[in-house]
Amino acid sequence: MKLTWLGHSSFKLEESTGTVVVTDPYHSNVGFDMPAVKADIVTVSHTHADHNNIENVQSSPTVLNRVGAYEISGVHILAGHTFHDDKKGALRGDNIVFKYRMDGVDLCHMGDIGEECNAFLVETLMPVNVLMIPVGGNYTIDAKQAKEYVDRLMPDIVIPMHYKTKDCEFDIDKVGEFLDLFDDENVIYAESATVEFDRADFDGEATKVLVLDKFNL
Repeated sequence: MKLTWLGHSSFKLEESTGTVVVTDPYHSNVGFDMPAVKADIVTVSHTHADHNNIENVQSSPTVLNRVGAYEISGVHILAGHTFHDDKKGALRGDNIVFKYRMDGVDLCHMGDIGEECNAFLVETLMPVNVLMIPVGGNYTIDAKQAKEYVDRLMPDIVIPMHYKTKDCEFDIDKVGEFLDLFDDENVIYAESATVEFDRADFDGEATKVLVLDKFNL
């Protein structure tokens, strides 16, 4: 399967069958425009403007923005309830974590999760091959909290998201604070925003941190 980072918390996930999922499409309030994209399915973790620009996704996709289990065009998707803050939603409301199975790869998109890691959530989500997790803090978990999720979920690959890039106008941290929590040999900087995964790529050893599109840092 192929994964492309579209910026902020938005990714394009493509299965070999041609089915396309787009996560958390954003409005320009982030500080830059989201590229035009087509998809069969759009998943929305919550209703804030930097995560719910459904209109920007072409081809009249199926929109998933509720908790549940789904199978669409051969893609299995599990949507689980979490909170956008550490006050049980009192500050910023609810958040949905999505888990996808595509081409035999288990991917998890944490949305704008704000609650601390807990055993119930970990047991619900495991196993995870590719984890997309916010690391910028302020509106979500911060770097240290994200590292705890990584340590307990033990993904093969973790892709940081929702952090300060060169054009982002949000008051959030840069990705460096998260990367500093890992050994240098386990951090990979990609030359582009796109990467391909195969089930056979995962050896179950050390988690690798994949920073997509290093030119945007």
